[in-house]
Amino acid sequence: MMRYVTIALAASAGFALTACQSVPQAVQAKEDLLAAAGFVPQPANTPQRQASMRKLPPNKFVQQVRNNQVVYLYADPIVCQCVYLGDQTAYGQYRQMVFQKSLADERRMTATMAQDSFDFGPWGPWGPVFVY
Repeated sequence: MMRYVTIALAASAGFALTACQSVPQAVQAKEDLLAAAGFVPQPANTPQRQASMRKLPPNKFVQQVRNNQVVYLYADPIVCQCVYLGDQTAYGQYRQMVFQKSLADERRMTATMAQDSFDFGPWGPWGPVFVY
């Protein structure tokens, strides 16, 4: 039972820390992972590219087929004003990196919570929380 409480607290703390980031910071962190995974940024530096980028949902993946190959697009109209392009390998690598980062964040939060464990001793014997 205590393990579930620890996991729930770690997840809550992780969400709270994520909420502390501004939108451009969160997008920039995601884009760093995209670039490291093999996605290539293409600047929206012409009116045609800007119009094309506006058709895509901002900061979300879109999967399309081009020349019988799956291509992943990620439009960023705020931070880089570009569209990231990647293939199935780059997308798989990105997903793996996101998973590893999430796992590392959870372990860090669990370790922090274990350090700062609450002393229940002064609060008396541990028993039912609610008495009816």
